[in-house]
Amino acid sequence: MLRTFEKAALEAGRAIITVLREGFPVAMKADASPVTVADEEAERIILAHLARDYPEIPVVAEESVAAGKVPDIGGRGFFLVDPLDGTREFVDGRQEFTVNIAYIENGAPVAGIVYAPALGLAFSGERGHAERLVVMDDFTVGARSAITVREQPDDRLALASLRHNSPETGSFLADQAIFKCTNIGSSLKFCLLAEGKADVYPRFTRTMEWDTAAGDAVLRAAGGSTVTLDGTPLTYGKTGTAADFDFANPNFISWGGRKRVLEPA
Repeated sequence: MLRTFEKAALEAGRAIITVLREGFPVAMKADASPVTVADEEAERIILAHLARDYPEIPVVAEESVAAGKVPDIGGRGFFLVDPLDGTREFVDGRQEFTVNIAYIENGAPVAGIVYAPALGLAFSGERGHAERLVVMDDFTVGARSAITVREQPDDRLALASLRHNSPETGSFLADQAIFKCTNIGSSLKFCLLAEGKADVYPRFTRTMEWDTAAGDAVLRAAGGSTVTLDGTPLTYGKTGTAADFDFANPNFISWGGRKRVLEPA
């Protein structure tokens, strides 16, 4: 499955970089988030790969959902796709945007890839093994290395959203006696935890499942965890709840190391 994910992500990344170099208009979706032809072309490419290799598995993809195309996942395994996470970064000329593909089984992200085409890096993970991939200028993989989370040091580093920070984040960091925090966009936050470059990512503002699933899969494969505020694992395939939109995430904490969840400072 990761081979399919890798081929799809690299091809989608090539298309995104082509759009970036040629220029593009920006439209706004109903939720006031931006969308470009790069989002749409990348999703088309990814869906074609998944349909060819796994025609029986439903796909929940961000732009398709925005267009009203939501498959019945019906308790089955399914794919979650965000073809261009960090569209605002893409529009603003930053390099932190990513391509995200994940497979969900029994509510858990068990395989995923996060590809940052402008950085020439990708991260993949599946069932206890995660890798960092160096992607060459011709969009082929030049090197692979296994990655794992680090045991949390005394001087922990937190990651926070570049655009969606909150007062709750500051309170959490103070409660945890964490004094270093770096802001970064897109799903790369999960990947920095997975490769042992940071320790915790608290999120107290809205995310959707396609925003987090691929990075969460990489993180869990590298030995980390993502939990809700009551300490239970974040689950996927959340539909039919009166309290929120389908596929919306609650607040969560992603941990790189194995420090006890929400341990008092």
